[in-house]
Amino acid sequence: MSKFPFDLLQDETIIDTWTLLYTPPGGGKYNGKLTITNKRLLYDAKYDVSAKGLLSEAMFIKWGSEGYLQISKADITDVQVEKSFLAKKAILTLTDGSKHTFNYGALNIDKVVVAINAR
Repeated sequence: MSKFPFDLLQDETIIDTWTLLYTPPGGGKYNGKLTITNKRLLYDAKYDVSAKGLLSEAMFIKWGSEGYLQISKADITDVQVEKSFLAKKAILTLTDGSKHTFNYGALNIDKVVVAINAR
């Protein structure tokens, strides 16, 4: 796991990692790897796949200089699931009201949601 771009916190353990699309509140769409721990969601954005490609920064979100995103599980107030034939999404609402969408395409998003809800 030498390519893992994040330092784990004390008592933080990795639950699992998925490759999926992330849509931030300000628009854009990013392809990358979401690693979920018992404390945070850690997203390593590989590249922007949208035409817009703008990043929005909320005070609860920490973007690294290389396109890394960290969301503390303590800041998540709601997790909603949307499922259509080609899009299985987890939509997170944070304490600041912002919505962050993780899209697993046609694959089942349920394990991702279970990991997001695990503390």
